[in-house]
Amino acid sequence: MLKKLLFAMLLCTFLQVQAQENLNFNNNKEITSPEINSDKSITFRLMAPGAKKVELQGDMLGHNNPVPMNKQDDGLWTYTTPPVKPELYSYSFIVDGLKIRDANNVYQIRDVASVVNVVIVPDGKAENYLVKDVPHGTVSKRWYKSPGNEKNRRISIYTPPGYEEGKNKYPVLYLLHGMGGDEEAWLALGRTAQILDNLIAQGKAKPMIVVMPNGNVAQGAAPGEDSKGMYKPTMQLPHTMDGKMEETFMDILKFIEVSYRVNANQANRAIAGLSMGGFHSLHISRFYPKTFDYVGLFSPAIMPFSKTTSPVYENFDVTLKKQFSNGLKLYWIGIGKTDFLYKSVADYRKKLDEYGVKYTYSESEGGHTWSNWRDYLVTFSQQLFK
Repeated sequence: MLKKLLFAMLLCTFLQVQAQENLNFNNNKEITSPEINSDKSITFRLMAPGAKKVELQGDMLGHNNPVPMNKQDDGLWTYTTPPVKPELYSYSFIVDGLKIRDANNVYQIRDVASVVNVVIVPDGKAENYLVKDVPHGTVSKRWYKSPGNEKNRRISIYTPPGYEEGKNKYPVLYLLHGMGGDEEAWLALGRTAQILDNLIAQGKAKPMIVVMPNGNVAQGAAPGEDSKGMYKPTMQLPHTMDGKMEETFMDILKFIEVSYRVNANQANRAIAGLSMGGFHSLHISRFYPKTFDYVGLFSPAIMPFSKTTSPVYENFDVTLKKQFSNGLKLYWIGIGKTDFLYKSVADYRKKLDEYGVKYTYSESEGGHTWSNWRDYLVTFSQQLFK
């Protein structure tokens, strides 16, 4: 009997070991990638024993893209960056010419038609992007009727901490994305909810509602989220910058002011956007006078309007001067020194200077990047509704 009991125990132990080996995929060591080191360098790892060449591509590398990774004897490819600044970085691997994602990093973001991995190096300004132990707002995806576009459309809305439990009315920031983006861009790449949660908790920003619409009026919603199905996203869609977005913007404003507890007046409305969204913000705020007290142009795509007949772009100089006579509290412009739109923004500023109007200008390092646009949101949102 004792021998049978010992045999059963040994068999059970053997089966447990075998099962554990299966769970560990034949005892292969677990790979950590990316790994943020104490000096704020980042180590990337990829197991690809059959690959002949593996490269790392990422915005933490600056202009040194891509860089070769080093192959170890066991087939593990590695690369450690120099120390980098605190920031949210995106990256991909290139294996024998094929761009792939990091299988050991579940954190991914879609940027137009590309999906990239992301990593946040903490401290400094990146603390704004982290989820902290503070009161949190709510992000909802709502559908609204847009008579001007003859369809139902989806919109992302951030409500500040305490909105659902309270009765207070709030100011509203309308935050617009760039070309190729949609109603998900500012939440995913812009970290809007985390930024607002943290700034509000610190008392640096007023509690506000942030409305993030889809600026592509040809879409009902982000790719894969409406009846058109799972098609491949593209950069430019019909009616992208021809006045249709501006003409139908009041469908959005009316939906918000009927559906949410807001202070529905000029002093409690702000509008801002990046690139194409900066173009839209410029013209929406000008086309609808006495609607917004705060306007933010983040790397705005300021373009000529000669190829469109939209009434939005008529009498530009006259209506622009009139806008500044309507009691604007803040007209904020931000651009990177190496942004490809730098000259057009400089020309626009020259026009404003000739008019003798007051605006706030911020010039940053870098180019047409989310790193800059997140910075601009942090700065701009702290100046609203004071």
